[in-house]
Amino acid sequence: MKPEIIKIDDTTWALDEGGVRFFLLAGTERSMMIDSGMQTEDARGIAEEILTEAGAPHGDALVLLNTHADNDHIHCNSQFPWFYMNPAEATNFYNTKKKTGEMHAIWDDEEIDLGDRTIRVIEIPGHTPGSVALLDVERRRLFSGDSVQDGRIFMFGVQREMHAYRQSMEKLMWMTELFDKVYPSHGTLEVSPELIEKLYDASGQLLEGKLEGRAADLFGNAITIYDLGFATFLCEPKQ
Repeated sequence: MKPEIIKIDDTTWALDEGGVRFFLLAGTERSMMIDSGMQTEDARGIAEEILTEAGAPHGDALVLLNTHADNDHIHCNSQFPWFYMNPAEATNFYNTKKKTGEMHAIWDDEEIDLGDRTIRVIEIPGHTPGSVALLDVERRRLFSGDSVQDGRIFMFGVQREMHAYRQSMEKLMWMTELFDKVYPSHGTLEVSPELIEKLYDASGQLLEGKLEGRAADLFGNAITIYDLGFATFLCEPKQ
């Protein structure tokens, strides 16, 4: 399929597949694709077309960074000679997902210079062990992957951990002075930073047993759904 291309500004695009989106950012020296989609067959080719038309760096100057290694974020990784990823995702990527490719490690607070555009890595484990958010420093935007969104946040399965997730939300709460807008991979394209505190509070209530959930089945997995009103946690079945 070909995703819908949404222009955020002259150097930033969202590529929306309907269920998940990935992003394209252009600097003056390099461009970066954030994740590589789930159903798009030629994510790199589409990115090259966008960048060429915009007069932005492309070809060898286009790099890929994965927010995490779930299937809906890594489909076109093989189109790149290497990719940035937090090493805590290595087991998920290489063992669970049986993928191949050369990983270049990214770490908390590391900065990647695209040329007049700085991308800072923020480790936010919980949804997965190596989930990261990306701070677009000069433009005051946060690309949050799956962790901050108003849609369904998957928190069931062996790699998900709500205690870690809540700590990550607390970490982001202390950083909201650095960004004005949040761009998630699911749900609404642009959400307010205020959502982070709501998710922090709700995860705490869940851990304290104060939220009522309902049993459901998703992809053959028994889960508990917690509808928060502003987002949804999909968690392990209640014991």
